[in-house]
Amino acid sequence: MISIKILVRQNRRHANLRWGNILGRITIRALKDLTEQFQFSVANGDLLLLDGGWYVTHSGLTSLARRNRCAGIHVRPVQPFCDPSAQRWAFEATVYKSRACKGFVGYGDADPSNVSALVHGAEMRVAETRAVNRALRKAYGVGSCSVEEIGSLAERPQSSPDSKKLPPQPTSGNGNHGGTKVRDRLCQTIRQHQLDANLVKAYATDFCGVRTLRNATREQVEAFVAHLADWAEKDRNALLCQLNSYPGGKEGAA
Repeated sequence: MISIKILVRQNRRHANLRWGNILGRITIRALKDLTEQFQFSVANGDLLLLDGGWYVTHSGLTSLARRNRCAGIHVRPVQPFCDPSAQRWAFEATVYKSRACKGFVGYGDADPSNVSALVHGAEMRVAETRAVNRALRKAYGVGSCSVEEIGSLAERPQSSPDSKKLPPQPTSGNGNHGGTKVRDRLCQTIRQHQLDANLVKAYATDFCGVRTLRNATREQVEAFVAHLADWAEKDRNALLCQLNSYPGGKEGAA
């Protein structure tokens, strides 16, 4: 297993590569603490930096549970708080750290009003994930909120006043990493801010910590699209510097 000191250095390097323009001393210190305590990996997508704070991801929490040999997770719907016709769901998750563990319970709910427009139609899966995340955070003492628990990854200034009027994502299947809506927003961001699509793809691969985007999870892709749009709105010049750091990038190419 990789040593903690090496992982701390790797996390700092990957964090500087992805978010170097907004990293501060306090943020770096918080990353070091999270790394030493939970062995989270930035490269593997265990942590995301949003609005200056670190958020753990579902994959990060499940990896933590696996490293600690979690005995099992039981999830069930909380029927009195579920209304399928309104896409309103609530789940209870119980994490068992060992066979003798009495269980750590967490609850999660989701409906169209408290999830990102990117995942409308998938509220049941979001509610289940939130419940599991809360239970895992209780079981292993993770104080940082998980990305999936917050109301939205993308409730930021929109690139277009019509961007919220896109049709909801179909409920069937998990394919296409969030479907055409994610691709549409990505393409819209690239066009509006005149970004180089090939450099954006290279950045996305590095951001998600994968060899190819096909290996990225839907949550990682959604987080990247939200991150890219937010950065382009706030500081396009800094984003261009980041994109131009990849092979094939030229100063001012975008």
